[in-house]
Amino acid sequence: MRSFEKNPRRKKGPESGSQPVDSGSSRRLLLGVHPVREALRAGRPLEKVVVAKGAAGPRVQEIVDLCRERIVPVRFEPKDALDRAANNALHQNVIGFGAAHDYAEFKDLLHGSRLLVVLDGVEDPHNFGAIIRTAHAAGADAIIVGERRSAPLTETVERAAAGALAYLRVARVTNISQALERLKEHGFWIYGFDERGTENYNSVQYTPPSVFVFGSEGKGIHQGVQKHCDLLVRIPMGGAVSSLNVSVACGVVLFDWRTRTSASEAARPAP
Repeated sequence: MRSFEKNPRRKKGPESGSQPVDSGSSRRLLLGVHPVREALRAGRPLEKVVVAKGAAGPRVQEIVDLCRERIVPVRFEPKDALDRAANNALHQNVIGFGAAHDYAEFKDLLHGSRLLVVLDGVEDPHNFGAIIRTAHAAGADAIIVGERRSAPLTETVERAAAGALAYLRVARVTNISQALERLKEHGFWIYGFDERGTENYNSVQYTPPSVFVFGSEGKGIHQGVQKHCDLLVRIPMGGAVSSLNVSVACGVVLFDWRTRTSASEAARPAP
């Protein structure tokens, strides 16, 4: 759902490049080709890898290839940006940003899940953490995020989730539209929540297994993702603003789903 919130200001990191850097989210830096390469080979959770523009050679290419294999975002930025992130420590044109938690495997969510939550472009770590907490409390099975335009699993997200990240799986996919199509192939019904929806959330009869898609704080669900939803659903608003903060919208929808699901299960005759 759309929101008018802005991302928190970035803060300067500590003096040592080997210590956590706070830039809106706490992250541990891996400086240099060898530490980043070994972290990728070992499957350590990485938020992203940044390579200096113009850097080349077989070692740099190996890191780029490993990032693609591990679905770790790789960015190319000016060298002075890497110098600032590393506080001028030696980085060999490569910096890895460590994530706080491992991501789950998308394929493991395809069987046995009753409700999955997909976040299309939620970049604010506090909103992301709040959604994780709400989704776990409401009984969702997992959250799926895209590789791009998504807040990573940092310590800020973990704090905002208030412990729920230890219990709720979060998977990261390269392409959300492709992931939705694969979910459809496994019998999931896709519901997108957006102010442009044609049905009210509290009147829709959700068909299980279900996927609930929520858009970014600023733009809502991207049009390319909307096309892969079976139904667009809205939360009717009574005030002057047109939408809710995305974490609040998730809470409204997920607990309505939980209430109705619990009532339906209670009404079933005992076997």
